[in-house]
Amino acid sequence: MPGLRTVVYRVPNLDLAKDWYSKAFKTEPYFNEPYYVGYNIGGYELGLLPYEGEEISHGNSVIAYWAVDDIKVSLQHFSMTGAEIIEEPSDVGDGLMVASVKDPWNNLIGLIYNPYFKIT
Repeated sequence: MPGLRTVVYRVPNLDLAKDWYSKAFKTEPYFNEPYYVGYNIGGYELGLLPYEGEEISHGNSVIAYWAVDDIKVSLQHFSMTGAEIIEEPSDVGDGLMVASVKDPWNNLIGLIYNPYFKIT
């Protein structure tokens, strides 16, 4: 197994979500269709998948953490885009910092500063 490739967030309005995620992640999608929007975030895919009329349960059992260079600055940026802060930055050991937010559709987005992990 080569590793993680894609994290998908389910959203009820793809156009609104595309605008929000483009601002929040400071990038434009590389794939933009009515049935799926994909972003390249540091070599990993962030996907938006629309749903209609389905009951979506947003839980907290799984969280994907997106790498950031400065967790406090990044958390402030996400907050300014309308994300709800769920977890303030905390040191989970040896300077490794995590925080989390919810997007306007209640999807959980993790932020991580990890000075030890390098993509190989």
